[in-house]
Amino acid sequence: MSTPIDQLRDPSRETGEPFPWSAAIDSTYSTRDAIDALALAPFLNGSQPFARQAHLDRVRPDAPLRPEGSTMLRSVFDDDSSAMLAAGAGWSLRAVRWAGGSATVEVTAASDELAVDVLARATEGAAQARETASTVEMGFWHMDVRRPARRRRQIVAPTWPDIRGNYAAPVSAAFDRLMSLGADDVRGRLVLLHGEPGTGKTTALRALARAWAPWCQVDCVVDPEELFSNPGYLMEVAAGADGDDEDGRWRLLVLEDCDELIRGEAKEAAGQKLSRLLNLTDGMLGSGRKVLFAITTNEDLSRLHPAVVRPGRCLAQLEVGRLSPQEAARWLARQDHASTPFPDGATLAELVAHRDGGIQIRSTVEHSTEVGMYL
Repeated sequence: MSTPIDQLRDPSRETGEPFPWSAAIDSTYSTRDAIDALALAPFLNGSQPFARQAHLDRVRPDAPLRPEGSTMLRSVFDDDSSAMLAAGAGWSLRAVRWAGGSATVEVTAASDELAVDVLARATEGAAQARETASTVEMGFWHMDVRRPARRRRQIVAPTWPDIRGNYAAPVSAAFDRLMSLGADDVRGRLVLLHGEPGTGKTTALRALARAWAPWCQVDCVVDPEELFSNPGYLMEVAAGADGDDEDGRWRLLVLEDCDELIRGEAKEAAGQKLSRLLNLTDGMLGSGRKVLFAITTNEDLSRLHPAVVRPGRCLAQLEVGRLSPQEAARWLARQDHASTPFPDGATLAELVAHRDGGIQIRSTVEHSTEVGMYL
């Protein structure tokens, strides 16, 4: 059914002519959607034409996220989030709290000064102190039920010097150069990390996010297949979240395990997906956007599509391989662990498993050689 939003308006809003719009409500909508619609009503009808918003990480569980003395109008709790609508004289507030500890607070008010004041009072002391010494903020994109969504998280990120010894000497030297780059050094839009599983590609990217934090915002796309299959989703991510361009920083989009997208036969197997990626790196779609892509793959360099690795397109191309037998022995020695020969070298994951005692919980099944029927 279609219900005029004026019938759902906040009873505390000022008298005035309603903005001519309506909300279509059907069985797919939830109580959370109703709060979103109610929060928009005073902004659209003009009684509260000024809006301010804040994103908070690590919100204290007991933080009210609304000024003292305000009136609670609606409140919703579900499995992974909660939302509320509160109001006061000349203003309304919508707060959404996520299970991961982050929150969004949005205020509409009769004046911009009032909106700023209410937002400041609602968020004062709400966030816990950030552990800036060991964490970095990262965004995570995914396709929600109806639209692309981005959530911000503080992730643990090591410094590059702390993990440099986890990589073979040639790889470490290449990472030295990559970690030291600044905004003015960008030549190419792709960072390719390829090598067998367990060699530390993701760990290196977390260190890169920390090293580049002063000039580059790092986001991870958790569903890259959907990203390049859905033009609307792709445009949203390419444009960036609201406010991304305000400080002039670059953005690095991390796409993990994209073997099908960039291997040699990708043009036939992935259709338009590869073309869209290439267009984002140096085509019309990426023009004027400060967007970089970091792609991890287990594919060998010789199997990557030539269009992906051509000169001028890649900012960095690193083969993250196994440590040599001597490097593996030195790694174990630094861990105060008795050295065990690894005649073929070892991946970082194999060394960590060896140091920690391998698989802690195991289930084995004896397989019978008899052939018969089963139910």
